[in-house]
Amino acid sequence: MSKALVCPCEDVTTEELNHALAKGYRDMESVKRYTGFGTGMCQGKQCQSTVARYLCEHGKLEAPALHPFTPRPPLFPTELSTWASGQVDPSMAPVGGVPHVDDTLETSLKPAAPVPARAKIVIIGGGVMGLSLAYNLTLLGETDIVVLDKSYLCAGASGRNGGGVRMQWGTAANVQLARRSIELMKGFARDMGINVWLRQGGYLFLAKSPQVANLLSKSAELHNKYGVRTQVLTPDGARDIVPQLSMKGVTLCAYNKDDGVIFPWPFMWGYAQKCQQKGVQIETFTRVQGFEQSSGLIRKVRTDRGDIACDTVVLASGAWSPEIARLAGVVLPNKPHRHEICSSEPLKPFLGPLVSVLDSGLYFSQSMRGEIVGGMGDPHEPAAMQMGSTFRFLARYGQAMTEQMPQLGAIKVLRQWAGCYDVTPDNSPILGRTPELSNLLQMSGFVGHGFMMAPAVAERMARWMATGQSDELFSRFTLNRFAEGRLEREDMIIG
Repeated sequence: MSKALVCPCEDVTTEELNHALAKGYRDMESVKRYTGFGTGMCQGKQCQSTVARYLCEHGKLEAPALHPFTPRPPLFPTELSTWASGQVDPSMAPVGGVPHVDDTLETSLKPAAPVPARAKIVIIGGGVMGLSLAYNLTLLGETDIVVLDKSYLCAGASGRNGGGVRMQWGTAANVQLARRSIELMKGFARDMGINVWLRQGGYLFLAKSPQVANLLSKSAELHNKYGVRTQVLTPDGARDIVPQLSMKGVTLCAYNKDDGVIFPWPFMWGYAQKCQQKGVQIETFTRVQGFEQSSGLIRKVRTDRGDIACDTVVLASGAWSPEIARLAGVVLPNKPHRHEICSSEPLKPFLGPLVSVLDSGLYFSQSMRGEIVGGMGDPHEPAAMQMGSTFRFLARYGQAMTEQMPQLGAIKVLRQWAGCYDVTPDNSPILGRTPELSNLLQMSGFVGHGFMMAPAVAERMARWMATGQSDELFSRFTLNRFAEGRLEREDMIIG
């Protein structure tokens, strides 16, 4: 029975469910991500109950622990052109939509045992930032580490993004960090023993307005200065790379062939598995509830599973960082902004680079399995921890997509979801020590690009923490720069 099929759409077998259980994935959301069941044409309608029953029987789980995975709109696979025909008011803020089912897993899957009573380092946030930092600390001999996350791994922004990794940025710091990150990603499968499907098909940026065209031109000069081979192209030159593009309204393009896309979930799993092998304790379904402080230091992290005494706390919770910081009396300027995304039925491979119209925030690429995965920011999206899905997004995305690639109007959208950008006033991260709480270290505010920066940022932060060596990242991007008025502006933000 090890080859018995449980998900016809994605060819998932009982053997793969056994692998997921052996890896420690016991909730429906994590098993869905590990095996791919429920992500095909039927969106779990045929297989969800079968998988739930199998996990109860073979994973020895009680039925109350098996909440259904979060349903994704649309209800049925629907052609993109149908969504593009929808009428939306471009001046209005998004309203309504399908709500996100928030953290229903925590009560039934919370571990019964208390958290460790003490750890040298506590990292709050089990996303790619927190996990990559923990991993890099282990390489320098630090293993007395606890990583806390309030849900399952991949529940936050690290598991909800499109997987794009690019060196095309507007500041020297980001260009260099991204270049180093991609270097590390190239060796990830070898070093971590898990395939992240890195595909360096490039990023092709399209500009419509003179302002965005000027930004692409100036940024390309900066890239070339730091060894990134970005080319400025005419629309006709860009069409040589992606012949299907209409180039409607496009005046100038920029292309770097060394940019690419990776698969986000195994990227996080690889870090998590290596951390655990080296002795790091990863505590999921564990909420931080407060801190014990004295003499300008955090002495304990309070959780719903007990307190952890510690020497150092790292806040790496992305868009959730401000609410956790407030528990320590710290005010962060970060604001969460929803960004919606969707995936299509698989097509025969045809699209090399990730394509982005920087003016509108549209981006799309083709995955290794053939799906078109894309999203589009909304300038009227209010700041809020909102991860529901809207018709407005599909209409705007469909219109922008079919304008640049009309033949994609015939593809069917299979699923839609959202995550939150962690937005700072200058679109640059907050790193380093917290004023008046010197052992609370900041690692947030990456505005949607933390996923691609994590390997390089974590490498440098681990070295800074373990050795005390000076590093300008952790003096330049500190929280107090906002009070001092020394902003570090980054403008090459998609969306």
